[in-house]
Amino acid sequence: MVLDSIGVGLIGSTTDVFQLALQHCQHTYAPHDISSVYGRRGTRLSPTLAAFVNGVATHSMDFDDTWHPATHPSGAVLPAVLALSDMMPANNKPSGLDLLLAFNVGIEIQGRLMRFSKEAHDIPKRFHPPSVVGTLGSAAACARLLSLDPSQCSHALAIAVSLSGAPMANAATQSKPLHIGNASRLGLEAAMLASQGLEASPLVLDAVAGVAGFDAFYSNYMPQPLESPFGDDHVFLLEEQDMGFKRFPAHLGMHWVADAAASVHKLLVGIGSGTVSPFQVHDILLRVPHSKYINRPYPESDHQARHSFQFNACSALLDGKVTVESFTPSAMTRPDLLRLLSRVRVEHPQDNPANFDQMYGEVQVTLVGGDILKGRCDTFYGHWRNPLTNESLRKKFRNTAGVVLPPEKVEGLMAAVEELDRLEDCTPLLSQLQ
Repeated sequence: MVLDSIGVGLIGSTTDVFQLALQHCQHTYAPHDISSVYGRRGTRLSPTLAAFVNGVATHSMDFDDTWHPATHPSGAVLPAVLALSDMMPANNKPSGLDLLLAFNVGIEIQGRLMRFSKEAHDIPKRFHPPSVVGTLGSAAACARLLSLDPSQCSHALAIAVSLSGAPMANAATQSKPLHIGNASRLGLEAAMLASQGLEASPLVLDAVAGVAGFDAFYSNYMPQPLESPFGDDHVFLLEEQDMGFKRFPAHLGMHWVADAAASVHKLLVGIGSGTVSPFQVHDILLRVPHSKYINRPYPESDHQARHSFQFNACSALLDGKVTVESFTPSAMTRPDLLRLLSRVRVEHPQDNPANFDQMYGEVQVTLVGGDILKGRCDTFYGHWRNPLTNESLRKKFRNTAGVVLPPEKVEGLMAAVEELDRLEDCTPLLSQLQ
C-alpha cells in the first residue's frame, strides 16, 4: 500500500490538476504575509490563513449574527473579502462600494440556497449551516471581488461544494468556530482555484436524480431558476429579511429563555430583598423547542454553556441578564447558579417548533411557598422582527472592539464602516483592523 500510494502520487504530479493545485499553493501560501489578523498589531498571514483565523475569531464566542433560514452569514464572508482586499496591490484596492457589493453577494448566495430547502429553515441537526452555505457565500463574494467571468463563478461555487460540510456533533466545542474559519478560507480558495482555471461540475447546485450534489447537505433541497440581477430593480434578500444580532455571546435560541427568565427575575426582586436567592425557588420549568444540542443541564465549559437552555435561563434568573462575564469560570461555578440548575425541568410543547422564526421561550418558577411566576418571550430584542437600533449596534461594537483596540481605533473603524460606500478604496478600513 505504501509503495503503491507513493507511485501513484509521483505519476499524479504530472497532471494538469496537480499543476493547478501547486500554483495555487505557491501563490496563496506564499511567504509574503500580507493580510491582517484581527486585533494583532504587526501580525499578518497569507490571505487564506488570515481568512481562517479571523473567521474563527468571529464565531469563537457565538456572538456573531444569525439569519433565517438558520445560519451565521457574515463570519464566513467578511474575513475572506477583507483578506483578499489586503492581497490586492495598493494602487488597485477595491472601493468601499465594491467591497460592500461583494459582501452582499456572499450573503445573498447563502440566503437563496437555504430558501430552496425546508430542512434549512429549522434549527440544524445534521450539518452546521455556515460550513455548507457559508463556504459558497465566501466563494461567491471572492469571485465578485476578483471579477471572475460567469463560467469561472460557476466553477468557484461548484469547487466550494466539494470543500463544504461539518457535523453538528461538534457544536458546543472548540471545534465549532473552525467551521466558519474553514468556510471563509475554503471559499476564498475555491474562487482562487477557479480564477486559475480549475473546473468543476456546472450541475452541482442542480437537483440531478441519482447523483448527489448540493442536495447531499439538505435532503429536501429543490432548486428553482433565478433571474440574473441585472438592472436597478433587483431586490437583495437583506432588503426583505433583516438580520438577528445578539446582545450576549450565546446560541441564538438562548436569547428567548434569557429574556423570559429576566422578566421573572424582576418579579422576584420586587417581592424579595432586592436579590434572587436559590433558596426561594422550588422548581424551574422551561418550555422550549426540542433541539438536543442546546439541551445541556450541566454545561462543563463555556462553549457548552453558550449552548444550554438551562444555563442561560438560570443566569438570567439569578442576575437579571446574561453578559460576556456570565461565561467566565468564576460565574459558571457559583454555588447559587449550580443550585438553580439542579431545580430545572424542560418541556417541549408541540406549538414550539425548533425554528428561529416561530419558536418562543417560557420560564415558570415555582417558589418554596407555592407561588408560581411566569415569563415568556416570543421575540427578543435583537431578533429580525425586533432589530437592534443603530445606537445599540454602536454600543455593542464599542464594548466588543474596545476590549482589544484603543478608543481612537474603535471610533476610526466605526467611521470607516459608516462611510464605506463613499470610500474610493477600502484602505481606511483595512488599516484599522489591528
